[in-house]
Amino acid sequence: MTMMQTNLASRQAPLLDTGRHGTVFGLAGWSGAGKTTLVEKLITHLVSLGLNVATIKHAHHHFDADTPGKDSYRHRAAGARQVLVSSASRAALFSEHDGADEPGLDVLLARLDPADIVIVEGFKAFAIRKIEIYRAAVGKPLLHPHDPHILAVASDAPLADCPLPCFDLDDIAAIAGFIGDQAQIPQTPQTPQT
Repeated sequence: MTMMQTNLASRQAPLLDTGRHGTVFGLAGWSGAGKTTLVEKLITHLVSLGLNVATIKHAHHHFDADTPGKDSYRHRAAGARQVLVSSASRAALFSEHDGADEPGLDVLLARLDPADIVIVEGFKAFAIRKIEIYRAAVGKPLLHPHDPHILAVASDAPLADCPLPCFDLDDIAAIAGFIGDQAQIPQTPQTPQT
């Protein structure tokens, strides 16, 4: 085992059981660091490898993905706690928490169909393998010194004295490669079988 592998292995505290999916990997960072942009680029790259990708995004505020006036919105406004909207191309499930605690990441992962990889944006406190997204301009401290589940850092500038693997925020192939190595995911594009 190399020194880097030993260092990474020593950081891994017990992980959330995610046996339903191939792997679950998080991106953690402060608001404005570039998590969503990186998620978009990683999805495109991983899908090009033939992987089935799912995502879970944490929102820190009240949000509504539904549209006022639409039938699904009207069902919810009338009091339905869950509304499932389905068409030939997609389905969406709206669930009201009605003052109950927000579901944990384990509950949300169980709601997803099985995937090769689930990318989690946010949910910093949960025990999943993560890459920290860091921009000094955001003016917030690094997270990895206080989170043993952060295995690497992606930043827009070099980080001095970082004990973890560091990646340029724009080097999508290297970041995806690191995730793939950690999760033992194939890194070559899959060609459709004929």
